[in-house]
Amino acid sequence: MFTRVLFVSIFALYGPVTALELRETGRYQLNHPASLDYDPTFCGLWIANEGPEAVLVTLQGEELRRITSDLFRIKAIAIEGDHLLLGDGFGGLQRVTKDGAPLGAPFELEGGYADTEGIAINAKGQIVTVEDDPERLSWFDADGKLAARLNTMELSPPLTEAQGIAIDPRTGHMLIVDDWEGSNSLYEFTAEGQLLAQASLLEFGTDPEGIAIRPGSNQLFVAFDGGAKIVTFDYTPTLPDGAPALSPGADCMMF
Repeated sequence: MFTRVLFVSIFALYGPVTALELRETGRYQLNHPASLDYDPTFCGLWIANEGPEAVLVTLQGEELRRITSDLFRIKAIAIEGDHLLLGDGFGGLQRVTKDGAPLGAPFELEGGYADTEGIAINAKGQIVTVEDDPERLSWFDADGKLAARLNTMELSPPLTEAQGIAIDPRTGHMLIVDDWEGSNSLYEFTAEGQLLAQASLLEFGTDPEGIAIRPGSNQLFVAFDGGAKIVTFDYTPTLPDGAPALSPGADCMMF
């Protein structure tokens, strides 16, 4: 397969830097992928597709299991410790085991209605969400209490239709995809929400919806609604020039 490499310009990091780099390594068809997270326990991807179920698949897209929840739909999904955190897309969340057993009743994020498109857990144990109506990047404690919030329309360039979010545990950097109604691109932020880089994804697909990181192999997965596919990349984050190599991180614990 012809390998496409994308080097990304840097917007806001002090001092010399090594640019974000994406190198496509593969792709496969998968219907309605809306939100992703990588699970090193199974060496697979958890996928939410805006229906009543979430599915665990291998990195090649072969189904391993399905789960349900008490939410009317599963729009967003994230690994939280040894269980899953699910979102319905309207500010409602629920914790379940990886077998789908509830660990508590659904609960609401503070602040009322929000079109929550993606969720992730940072190194502090906070729930980080991206919302496209209104357009926000938000941090909540584990109980759903609001800790901080960023208006993504005030960024340059603005982030108008944020969908999926993934956090690299090695750097704390947040990777967020903006869908077809926005810029069809990938944004990279520091853990505090400082914009580092933005890259168009048009050469790889249209309408990106979900994103996940496999830090143990520098691998990135992006779900595109256009064409219903998962595209895999070798991924290098933005780093200060001369920074030491990143430690690999957890990877494929089942092998």
